[in-house]
Amino acid sequence: MLSKNEIRVQYSGFIIFAAQILSLVTGVVFTLLLTRNMTNDQYGVWGNIYDVIGPFTLLSGVFPFWATRFVARGKEGAIKTAFSANIVVGLIAAAVYIPIIFPLTSVFHTEAYTIIYVVASLQVINTFLIAILEGCLRAVKPQVIGYGLLIEEVCKIALAYVLIVGFKQLFLGAMISLIVGASVQALFYILLLRGQLQQTIRWNYLREWLKGSTVFIYNAVGNQLVALVFWLLFYYGGQAARGEYLAAATFATVIGYSSSLAYALYPKMLAGDFPKDVATSFKTMLMLAFPMAAIAITLSQSFLTILNVSYSAASPILILLTVDTLVVLISQFFTSYLLGAETFDLEGKISLRQLARSKIFKVFTLPYIQAALALPATYYVLTQVGFADSVQAVMYVIAINIAVHIVTFVALYGLMHREIRIGVAWKGIGKYVLASLATGIVLYLLPSTTTLTTTFGKVLVGAVTYAALLSMIDRDARKLVRQIWAEIKGAFR
Repeated sequence: MLSKNEIRVQYSGFIIFAAQILSLVTGVVFTLLLTRNMTNDQYGVWGNIYDVIGPFTLLSGVFPFWATRFVARGKEGAIKTAFSANIVVGLIAAAVYIPIIFPLTSVFHTEAYTIIYVVASLQVINTFLIAILEGCLRAVKPQVIGYGLLIEEVCKIALAYVLIVGFKQLFLGAMISLIVGASVQALFYILLLRGQLQQTIRWNYLREWLKGSTVFIYNAVGNQLVALVFWLLFYYGGQAARGEYLAAATFATVIGYSSSLAYALYPKMLAGDFPKDVATSFKTMLMLAFPMAAIAITLSQSFLTILNVSYSAASPILILLTVDTLVVLISQFFTSYLLGAETFDLEGKISLRQLARSKIFKVFTLPYIQAALALPATYYVLTQVGFADSVQAVMYVIAINIAVHIVTFVALYGLMHREIRIGVAWKGIGKYVLASLATGIVLYLLPSTTTLTTTFGKVLVGAVTYAALLSMIDRDARKLVRQIWAEIKGAFR
C-alpha cells in the first residue's frame, strides 16, 4: 500500500478525471441504449427507480466518511473495520427496502415495473460496498478509483448491449448491467485492499464512528430531504418531466467531473501534509469546468437530440442545469477544504461536544437550509403555478435549485472565509472565462449538428480551440501542462 506521503494531488486528480472523461463515451452509449428504446415517460420511471433507492442508501456514507479520515492518518485496522460494518448495514438496508417498494410503486403508479424496483435492491448493497471501498482507497490510492470506474463502465456497456439489443430486455437488462458492472468494480477494489482486509477489526474505532455517525446521519437526512424535490417533480410534473431532467443531467454531470482534479486534496490534508497548492487545485478545476460549461450550453440542443429527437425541446433545461452544476461544483470544493482542515479527531477519538462545535457540523447543516427553501417553493410552483408543458415544469424546479444553491454557497463561502482563507487567482480565472466565451462563440457559429459523430466532432473542435487560446494567453496553464507531464513520466519511472 502507498504511504500517505505518496499521494500526488495533481497526478491522482488527472488520472480520475481522464477516467471519467473516457467513461463519458460508454456512459453516452448506455444512455443511448435507453433513450432510443424508451419513451420519455419510461425514462422518467428509470430515473424514479434511483430516486426511490436514495433514502435506503442514506447510511452508505457514514462509515466511509470516518474511514477516510482514519485510514489517511494511518490507523491500523480501520479498513477491515469499516468494510465489515458497512456491509452489514447495506444488507439490512436492502432487506428493509424490498417490502416497502410495493406500496411505493402503487403511490407512483409504476406497478408494471415492480420487478425492476425489486431487482434494484442489489444495487442498494453495491452502493454500500463501493462507498466503503472507495472511501478507504481515497485515503491511500486515490488514482485507482479512476481505474475502477473504467472497469465498471466497460463491463456495464458490454453486458447492456447483449441484454438490451440481443435479448430485448430493456429495463431488466439495463438494471442487471449496472449491478454486474458495480460488482466487478467492487471485486477489483477488494483485490487491491486484500492485505488490509486481513487485519484485525478494531471495535474501538467502531464505537467512535458510531458516536460520530449521529452528525453524519444528520447530514444524510438533510440531503435526502433535498432529494425529495425529484419525488415532487415526478409526482406533480409527470414522468416525462423526470425523464427530461435525467436526459439533461447526462451532460451537465460531466462538468462536475472537473472536481476530481482536487479529489486527492482532502486525504492529503487529513494526513497532516497540508498542500501548498490548494489555490492551484481550485484554479485547475475551474480551468476545465468553464470550457465544459460553455460547450454544454452552446451544444445543448445537439446533445439532447442525439439521445432522442423527442428531447431536443429540453435544451433550456440543460442550459439552466449547467449553471446550477457550476455553483454546486465550487461549493463542493469549499466543503472538501473545510472538512479536510478539521482536526478534532486527529487522535482517533471523536468527542460529540467538539463535533457539534466543528466546521463539519456547520457544513452538514446546510442541506436543511436547502430543503427548507426548495421543498415548499417546488411544491407551490408545481401545484399552484400553471406550466405549459413538462419542460417548463423542470425549468421552474431547476431555477429554484439555482437560487437555493446560491444562498447556501454564500453561507458556505462566509464560513470558509471566516475560518480559513485560500488565495484565489482572479486574473487566471478571468482568462479561463474569456477563453471559454470565445470557444462558445466559435461553436455557435459552426453549423448545428444532430448526429452522434458530428456532435462529438464539434466538441473536439471546441476542446482544441480552448486549449489553443489558453496556451496563448496564460503562462500558468502552459506551466501546469509541463508539471502534469512530468508527474506522468515520474509515475512510469
